[in-house]
Amino acid sequence: MKPVHNYLSRLILTVFFIIAVLFTVIAQPATEVLYAKDTKTANREKLYKNLVNNAITKNLSVPLTDSTEENWIDAFNAMELIRYKSPWTDSRIQEAFKGAEKRSDDFQRSLVELVNSMYPFDFSKEVNKLMNTGITEKVFAMCAEYTAAAQPALIPEIKTRAKQWFIKDKENAIIKTLCYRLDHYTDKNVLPSLKEILHQSFFKNAVVVFSFQRKNRNYPGLVIVRDSAGNFTKGLYTDFFYVPQLARSISNLPGYLSNGNTPQGIYRMFGFAVSRSNFIGPTPNIQLTMPVETSIQHFMNDSSITDTVWTETWYKKLLPSPWQNYMPFYESFYAGKAGRTEIIAHGTTINPSYYKGQPYYPLTPTLGCLCTKEIWNEEDGSRSISDQQQLVNAIQLAGGANGYYIVIELNDEQRTVSIEDILPFLK
Repeated sequence: MKPVHNYLSRLILTVFFIIAVLFTVIAQPATEVLYAKDTKTANREKLYKNLVNNAITKNLSVPLTDSTEENWIDAFNAMELIRYKSPWTDSRIQEAFKGAEKRSDDFQRSLVELVNSMYPFDFSKEVNKLMNTGITEKVFAMCAEYTAAAQPALIPEIKTRAKQWFIKDKENAIIKTLCYRLDHYTDKNVLPSLKEILHQSFFKNAVVVFSFQRKNRNYPGLVIVRDSAGNFTKGLYTDFFYVPQLARSISNLPGYLSNGNTPQGIYRMFGFAVSRSNFIGPTPNIQLTMPVETSIQHFMNDSSITDTVWTETWYKKLLPSPWQNYMPFYESFYAGKAGRTEIIAHGTTINPSYYKGQPYYPLTPTLGCLCTKEIWNEEDGSRSISDQQQLVNAIQLAGGANGYYIVIELNDEQRTVSIEDILPFLK
């Protein structure tokens, strides 16, 4: 019996060793503890008080003039971040809309972004009035999106105005995207074959990350990883690795607009980095770039390309045939043309309690990036849970962050994306 006992002991030890190795790869590194001092309770309380007392109350207390616009913009940003509102701040927003057509472009954008985030139906009259004044195409698009959502009956009128902009500049990425969205505003989301895009071949040894989202970005999505051999990475206890991921911005504006939700479509993935931002924290992030934001050579991973002018044709080359005429999937291309930059996939040190009661809690929204859940010990600031580290480890195991990151809106269902939504297309 002794040899059998020794065999079983060795087998048990081997199994435990394999599990330990896998856990080190897929989950957080056991040898490294990361800290973010701003996540300690005292520091979070101090930040919140400072934002309320100084960034919001003090800044909104000064009269609104050309020289104090920056104060008000800082207040708007702070209100969005911590979702702060009161009867007094409501009255200050009303004040901000008085003569808003004479304010700077930055002020107008910040104001409309705030009401889209915090008051999606309350300021339609004021936003509609601003939309019909001499504003830039970006502010016009922001006003148009707000008004269309708050008052769908006005969409025909908005389309007429948008078409007037389009006639003046048919190559304007913002107006072109807005016109498409208005023309298809009530369309149901009908995807081409998911299997086609999930198994699309890109350049040799490319690692591909897929982030599946809902059209309503209030509901979290999830992310999976395809390795350099074309196989989907397995989880420690599951057939496929996945973690939840939020693609919602604080503003909740569409992805083609600055600070909007993460645009749907293809991104070039090209390595890891560590952010200096106190709101992102020390966990490695995944570096991404959109079409137009980088060269065609880099995006296509082809040094022989000499063309330097980005067109839809180049982007289309990456897509399987059924997806080539699916215009919603070109959002990352047009967001790049519209000037959006610096969208990455990262973790978070933002206090999730700001967003209690939201469908995406305890995930935290961003300025348009892809964000995973991280929980920090509020006593010593140490990282206790990190889906971001799991994602980074899974990508490293798959062959490294060299390939593509693909954001796909599945449909209009008002619920969180689950792995069961994806499983039929992975096998």
